[in-house]
Amino acid sequence: MKWLTLYARSRHVPASLVVVVISAVAVGVLARMGGGGLADPRLSALVIATGVMSVSVGLGGQDLALDRTAAIRWMPRRAAHVLLSGVLIGAVLLAVQTLGGQPTSPAFVVRNSAGLMGLAAIGAAWCGGQYAWIPPFAWLSSSLVVPPSPETATQVLTWMLLPPGTTAGTWTAAALAVIGTVVYAVGGPRR
Repeated sequence: MKWLTLYARSRHVPASLVVVVISAVAVGVLARMGGGGLADPRLSALVIATGVMSVSVGLGGQDLALDRTAAIRWMPRRAAHVLLSGVLIGAVLLAVQTLGGQPTSPAFVVRNSAGLMGLAAIGAAWCGGQYAWIPPFAWLSSSLVVPPSPETATQVLTWMLLPPGTTAGTWTAAALAVIGTVVYAVGGPRR
């Protein structure tokens, strides 16, 4: 169990967990003060994206050369890191929504957590762990300003704001989750 503690500390897991919880609670409190709630897909997507961005800094270690030469198999650990991070972020949002008396949509939370975490994993493989937050931030920013449309291209772009069960949203999130997890697990973060 000592390796798990060391791994968590080297990947900033305790600090990331604090940021995930604080951001979810803060957005929930601000939403209640504004008369809305976390049921608004924009606020839920913002909470999930904030959590993903805070966790994404841990997708790269302190010393990438050491990570690459260690005598352990990194591929399953990297895949588990991405998947467990997505589960953690989704669980925190669902807990905050439940405790706040807001209606929860587990399908929405699961889809967005998986898709955004996959996007962060793509960012880690493409830009490195310290910049893995850029793709989720950029995609969220663009989806917040694009007006809704029934066109497939627009639905792919705004997948995180679509209702659960929307084909384009589900497939986009699933593709990002699978591609991101595989690319990051196989190649690791960029140097």
